[in-house]
Amino acid sequence: MRPTLPHWSGTLAAKAAAFITVMCCALAALLGVLVHVQVTNQTVGQARDQALQRLTQATERYEAGDSLKRGAGVDPEGLPRPLRTLAVGGDRGTMVADFQGRPMMWAAGPADGDRALAVAVDYSQQARTIQGLDRAILWSSGLAIGATLLVGAFAVTRVTRRLHTTARVARRISAGDLDARVNDPRTDPATKAPARPQDEVAAVAAALDSMASSLQGKLLAEQRFTADVAHELRTPLTGLHAAAELLPPSRPTELVRDRVAALRTLTEDLLEISRLDTGRERLELDTELLGPLAQRVVRGAGSDTEVRVVRDVAVETDRRRLERVLGNLVANAHKHGRGPVALTVDGPVVTVRDHGDGFPEYLLAHGPQRFRTEGGAKGHGLGLTIALGQAEVLGARLEFGNAPEGGAVAILRLAAE
Repeated sequence: MRPTLPHWSGTLAAKAAAFITVMCCALAALLGVLVHVQVTNQTVGQARDQALQRLTQATERYEAGDSLKRGAGVDPEGLPRPLRTLAVGGDRGTMVADFQGRPMMWAAGPADGDRALAVAVDYSQQARTIQGLDRAILWSSGLAIGATLLVGAFAVTRVTRRLHTTARVARRISAGDLDARVNDPRTDPATKAPARPQDEVAAVAAALDSMASSLQGKLLAEQRFTADVAHELRTPLTGLHAAAELLPPSRPTELVRDRVAALRTLTEDLLEISRLDTGRERLELDTELLGPLAQRVVRGAGSDTEVRVVRDVAVETDRRRLERVLGNLVANAHKHGRGPVALTVDGPVVTVRDHGDGFPEYLLAHGPQRFRTEGGAKGHGLGLTIALGQAEVLGARLEFGNAPEGGAVAILRLAAE
């Protein structure tokens, strides 16, 4: 099983920071090792050559019977045992070892009998040089890693900030704000500098802006078409309604009047939706008590709906729009659900509940969609769409759900005074 990573490890900035850190450490370690090995080999080599040269001079003086200089002797004190064994065996060699608290470079060769002739060269200066070099490598590596991380973090942050801006604009577009644009300076021909070519992030931003502009154009064209059709139908429908009223009473006349009334209602709904789509609706605010308002809505609907006022409250709202929302919710409950239907006022929360089959899955997942119904239900799917649009104009939140024991539940949450 793969290990569970922390939440922050999934971000681009964290991954980039980890990658830069690992690469900087690896590069610093590699360069440090190479420099250390090269300088150490050179320093040790020079000290070894010096020790062997002094051993040669000491050997010549020993064979000539002259006295040995200081630092040379036969089986001197402090001579490392491995080096003495090598010399007694007839070979010459060198070795670094501490003597009296100081590092020494020893060189030894065979003497007469089972003895070894050895010289010692002070290795303190060379050891301090290597230690200073190691400290310099560590400090310079740390500074280089820190500087690289700062520069890398700055560069990555700029990229991730632009990506977050693009994602934020995409979410605004998804929420319905079709005027939102990234406007990355690298995508604007008027501001793009020749030294700053368009990169991948700018290409994504440009594609998002282009998509939003195209989507906005198509939606505006659809809204204009809907509004134009509704307006063009209004005049002939008014005449048709007047003509239907002049027909003699009969069953066919009732059918004609019923269909004309349905067509007029559909036209008015389309006009209302087109106005909501433009986003230019203006509120006429006033203070209203929710309990009496809910009772008026139920009386006006002429339906058998129980009104329960758990806790009445005054809200500042547009009475006409709020009545439209509640009226559509009650009408939808009677049209597509089953009784009993109840409208409950509990403070600034109004709930409309029926005991039918509940809202369909698509509506719970994506909200009401115009001209879409399921299960053979009659209607155009505009009532809930209008209710949701008017609720947004009011600044309220309309939620749809199904009760555990069955039935559709619509909850309207208003802001209390």
